[in-house]
Formats: sequence, C-alpha cells, structure tokens
Amino acid sequence: MDNWPPRPVIRRSAGLRTMESALVRCGLGPVAGVDEAGRGPCAGPLVIAACILGPKPHPSLDRLDDSKKLTEKTREELYAVITRRALAWNVIEVPAAEIDAIGIHVANIEGMRRAVAGLSLAPGYVLTDGFRVPGLPVPSLPVIGGDGAAACIAAASILAKVTRDRIMVDLDREIPGYGFAVHKGYNTPTHLAALRDRGPCPQHRRSWANVAAVSGEGPFRRRLFIDEADAG
Repeated sequence: MDNWPPRPVIRRSAGLRTMESALVRCGLGPVAGVDEAGRGPCAGPLVIAACILGPKPHPSLDRLDDSKKLTEKTREELYAVITRRALAWNVIEVPAAEIDAIGIHVANIEGMRRAVAGLSLAPGYVLTDGFRVPGLPVPSLPVIGGDGAAACIAAASILAKVTRDRIMVDLDREIPGYGFAVHKGYNTPTHLAALRDRGPCPQHRRSWANVAAVSGEGPFRRRLFIDEADAG
C-alpha cells in the first residue's frame, strides 16, 4: 500500500483538462466540477451547478472558459453542448428567502452539496470553484479561479450562469419595473434607483444592507454593495 493514495502527475493536456486528466489517471474519476452564479446580487436566487464531463476532450467544448469571460451568445451555445455531451449534470436553485434565513455563504456551501448529490452519476472526486465544501461523500479540492482552470468547473459555471440569467429574464416579466432582465439583480445604478422608488419585491434579499435600508426592516446584517467586477 506504499503507492496509496496515488500521486497525481500533472501533464500538458488540451484546454482546461489537465487537472481532471491527472485525477482520472490516478483512478479518482469521474471528476465533477461545481460552481455558482448569483452570490453578489441583492435580488434573485443563488444558482449552483455540478457537471461531469466525458474523460476525453471534445472539439465542441474547446471554447469552455470562465462564464464571465464569455458573451451571452457563446454561453447559450455552450450550454446546449454541455447539457448534451456531459456524462451528468445538475442545477439547483436557492431562493432569496432561504439565503436570508441561512446566509449567503452557508447557502452556497449547502447548494454545492445539493448539486453534487443530485448528479445521476456518482463522482469519484469533486473540484469546487474557490470554496472548500465539507460534507461531500467523496474527496474534493477547492480550486482558486477554478472556472478558468478546470473544464468541469467551467462547464458548471456556464450551466449556473445561463440558468440564472434565464430565471431573471422570467422574473422581469412577472415583476416588471426593476429591470431584472438587464442587470440580473446586481447593484447597478438603474436597479438601485428602482429599488429606492418602488421598494423591495419578494425576490429581493432582505438581509442585504441596501434592501434593508429601503424597506426599514431592521439593522444591516450583511455587507452589500458588491463590486460589479464580482458579478456572475
């Protein structure tokens, strides 16, 4: 047993597949990537996705990258490819009310657990974007900037981002006047002006300081004005 646990040997691989390829060579596959969209906004759900890609790269997935670096058109195109070619994928939604009840960080970690648990194929290893996720049934590793470093995380980031954007477009039809289809719930000047004029709607996160300020619902529980550079 001197060779256990196996020691990954990182070699050059196509695109973002290096880390996953090393884990698979060590017998730790299949590898699931997990990422979220919507931690920063003051309105709308947090959406978390888990994705297991096939062991071999496919040309149709060569454009995989951090979802925030891709255009909306490219994300939509890749979403269709990922959902067709992934060995397994799962997307879950944490609504604003649950985020208020348990906090954004706990919601994020719990959501990642749920996303992995809902995969139709059990992973042998999980790569998460930036956050350590205790309580997973298999070994896992947080990867800083993972959506730009591992294909499975990049795929998960696209699934989460596209799903959340679609949700926010639908919410804009249901609750017009806030501009959700444009800013997706982030703290843009247009959104903040609408929030001040109209007050919060049921999709706003009451635990965010700017929402609490206009609703008069008590002390600020959480830092709020998230830099737009963190959007996504």
